[in-house]
Amino acid sequence: MSDATLTVLDGSHLRAVDLTLPDADASLTGAQVLDLAVSKASSSLFGLSLPQSLKSSALRRIGLQDDDVFRSAELDRAQALKVIGEYITAIADELKDDPLVISVLDGYTIRLFLEDEDDFAMLAENLFTDLDVEDKGKINKNEIRNALVHMGVEMGVPPVSEFPPLSDILTKHEADGDEELGQAQFAQLLQPVLQELAEALAKKHVVFIQSIKIVNGSKLRKLLADEKQLNDVVEKILQEDHHGKDGLGNAEKIRSFLVKNGQELGLPPYEAEAVDLLYDAVFADLDVDKSAPEDKCGNLVKEILKEFADQLEVSPVFYNA
Repeated sequence: MSDATLTVLDGSHLRAVDLTLPDADASLTGAQVLDLAVSKASSSLFGLSLPQSLKSSALRRIGLQDDDVFRSAELDRAQALKVIGEYITAIADELKDDPLVISVLDGYTIRLFLEDEDDFAMLAENLFTDLDVEDKGKINKNEIRNALVHMGVEMGVPPVSEFPPLSDILTKHEADGDEELGQAQFAQLLQPVLQELAEALAKKHVVFIQSIKIVNGSKLRKLLADEKQLNDVVEKILQEDHHGKDGLGNAEKIRSFLVKNGQELGLPPYEAEAVDLLYDAVFADLDVDKSAPEDKCGNLVKEILKEFADQLEVSPVFYNA
């Protein structure tokens, strides 16, 4: 897997999780069962440490949030397996509604640089130039740490704080840190550091949650299935102040409302890249009759939101959170 590749966790990785228990005869407390479920889910999600918000949302789905009685109760094998299955399904459903985007750093991208002499030479030259802020043609040996910071997660390098073996690698190569290096000497130092880092990452991957949101239509489909919530949206659209523009047709009123409030309903923010084109595509062939009665608005809202959901399912929108 390439470090530069983003992986979307939408719950599909959890659909075939092994639900077996470590000891068929032993009873477990509710707390131990939940810990086991979290461990199984994490293992299926590239070893990701599940965010607390995700775990809490899953517990709410199965009615166990803040349930201290359950946590202290002893469960037999059948009960434990049932809870594990429900919890992992809840995690999967949460991820379907609100997917996570991750990067898995496994040394692959670093190895690509090392295996291509031209790519590595260019990398070393660019890093040296960035670090040589005084344009002396020399940098201190201990600048190797800043070189790896410059590379960053995008080039497969984790922060030292997230990957302790990297600190050991740097310490090993930083003797006489005040020694000054030219570009060629810097490249000679960088190569073994990256080689050892790639080997360490191959043995123990580092998983990062990216600050990227995905809108895939799932939240819109939940809205469409909730008649009361959908009617509330229609009522808000009809009551919307259009600043005296009474001549607006139903479709125009709906678009104006969704541009301002759509993110709360499950649409991507209008400011995100190419979302205006998505709106244009959805509204292209809709009601443009300015005299159409308002009682048609409900059906039109359903039609519009369903079209949004269909298009987002096929082509989800990614944007920086």
